[in-house]
Amino acid sequence: MKDKPPKRSPGRFAYSGLDRVMHEKARLSVLSSLAAHPEGLLFTELKTLCSLTDGNLSRQIQLLQEGGLVEVWKGFSNKRPQTRCKLTQSGRSRFLEYISVLEKVVTDAQTVASHPRAISPSGRILPAI
Repeated sequence: MKDKPPKRSPGRFAYSGLDRVMHEKARLSVLSSLAAHPEGLLFTELKTLCSLTDGNLSRQIQLLQEGGLVEVWKGFSNKRPQTRCKLTQSGRSRFLEYISVLEKVVTDAQTVASHPRAISPSGRILPAI
């Protein structure tokens, strides 16, 4: 009979709100750029802001679109194809939740740095006294 692997408990610094779809560097760059431009951005503008290649940006946008975070419009301007990307309403909400979790990460790290004994034996960060 095979032994079942032991259940893994989350580490003391495991933050469930760090959505893996958003947490990757290139996608986080795209989301940050779009969050700062509520009207959306053209593909070429995103490419410049995020310093990504056409292929890499296309793939990141595809993943974000599949995740319901961004919407994409394709059209023409002066007979030239253009692609515009914009955060969905749900994408903006999820991104703001993600930022809140990042803020908690920073707060927890600052707490530990300034009070190294502020961690209980169970690994939980204790409230400041």
